[in-house]
Amino acid sequence: MIATGATSVSLAACQSRDVRSTARSGGSLVVRDFGGSYGESNRKAIYDPFTRETGIPVKVVNFGHAQMLAQIKEGRPQFDVMDMDMSNLVRFEHEGASETLDYGRLKSTRDAGIAESLLTPNGVGKNYWASVLAYRTDAFGGRKPGSWADFWDLGTFPGSRALQGTVDRPELEFALLADGVPLDRLYPLDVDRAFRVLDEVKGSVRTFWEHGAEPGELLERDRVAAASTWAGRLHPLLERGSPLAFEWNGARRQSNGYGIPRGAANPDAAYRLIDFALRPEVQAHIARISPDGPVVPAAYGYLTESTAVNLASTPGHLLSGFDLDIGWWLENQDAVTRRWQAWVRD
Repeated sequence: MIATGATSVSLAACQSRDVRSTARSGGSLVVRDFGGSYGESNRKAIYDPFTRETGIPVKVVNFGHAQMLAQIKEGRPQFDVMDMDMSNLVRFEHEGASETLDYGRLKSTRDAGIAESLLTPNGVGKNYWASVLAYRTDAFGGRKPGSWADFWDLGTFPGSRALQGTVDRPELEFALLADGVPLDRLYPLDVDRAFRVLDEVKGSVRTFWEHGAEPGELLERDRVAAASTWAGRLHPLLERGSPLAFEWNGARRQSNGYGIPRGAANPDAAYRLIDFALRPEVQAHIARISPDGPVVPAAYGYLTESTAVNLASTPGHLLSGFDLDIGWWLENQDAVTRRWQAWVRD
């Protein structure tokens, strides 16, 4: 075991040196993304086409946020572009860990209709995703829950539930929507009211899920009748004919975006990649591969209706859901999460 550990450390150190050397050679661009199927979609829709157009090879790393911050603070980031959720891009801005973007170098953002909330000083939105209400279509005698009020209505829609755990922000917004708060009056969140409403359904919550595939698995195995879930995670199950559906009404939208770390070795290539990824046709390309909603409205001109209907930023879905308020959550997340964890334990 000791020898194995030493070998792993040695290999990791070599990999880090190789990535850093590559980044500083000027010949390649190093992008940090989430990896997995998300990274593979990026490879097909963005990185490989970008390389074919520019001749700039793209290497990918999957560093965690703490590791990224440590590298930046040491003045030696081993990546040139950060692909992560917008809330962390704002956090990195507050930490002084990212460069202020020169939007003059991002031609694809000009008059593109990108939401103002996604054009921050140090980060630009890339794609939308959403948390939604999902359910078994055979669970309620033909009735279909169409709102979070229905999710909370255990009389009309009986059965076990699943809600998100600490993998992301507690779903207080859904409780408030169930209690009649309008979409445009959610923030600032009434935390006390949300927990009172959560109390009403807690006894029927079988699981507080902690990874993206879990709610779909619980629904498919008939362990729960309804659950919150990330919409994109349900599509593979629907494609193979599972008796499941989800509702866009009350969807909580979030966005991933791009930033450039302070001290990036190859900022010129970083700007070129970000600008490339925000072209409408490229945004549409990735939406065909993965259910990531474009941030550039013109991308929908390149998509079929059958593809668009599954995306969080389709115009109709924009009206029926809401954007998570990053500022509110950054200010309140620690306190709310502690209260949430204590509530789950009680």
